[in-house]
Amino acid sequence: MSNYRRAFVPGGTYFFTVATAHRRPLLTRPAVRRALRAGIDQARQTLPFTIDAWILLPDHLHCIWTLSPEDANFSARWAIIKRQVSHEYGEAEWCVGRTLPELSASRHKRRESGIWQRRFWEHLIQDEEDLRHHVEYIHWNLVKHEYVKAVADWPYSTFHRFVQRGLYPSNWGGQGVQELSGEAFGE
Repeated sequence: MSNYRRAFVPGGTYFFTVATAHRRPLLTRPAVRRALRAGIDQARQTLPFTIDAWILLPDHLHCIWTLSPEDANFSARWAIIKRQVSHEYGEAEWCVGRTLPELSASRHKRRESGIWQRRFWEHLIQDEEDLRHHVEYIHWNLVKHEYVKAVADWPYSTFHRFVQRGLYPSNWGGQGVQELSGEAFGE
């Protein structure tokens, strides 16, 4: 077993990558989006956090959260969200006759669903430049994966909020714009 070291800073701002098991393209389905929203709302009731940026792609998501000043337990928040999605989406899939893949003995023993990868990737944001870099990465990611040619064409992103707030022009990340970063962190 790997020895994962995570940086736990109360009130910290973190970049996350969370993926589906076997990179199954589930996350943009309406039932999963509803379940994600319910999971986020449920987590925020007991463990508040702010979503600074977000992108939802079919098989993974990236986001930046700022935690409350007295708390650094982002893992508990992800556990609540993942559990809610697994519960709600599993029921929705059963209702339409589809089934999730067979669970391994390890997943069954841990009472895990077959929806999520067990781990997630996190990075503690260090400063304003690091934050800007990660926000741009989040909003550019769908173009990198060739889902769309322009960032504005993707509905499952906080990019549109950033445009409304005047933080980006509406054509930011459009056709003809060079890739922002050659780095492939969080994948």
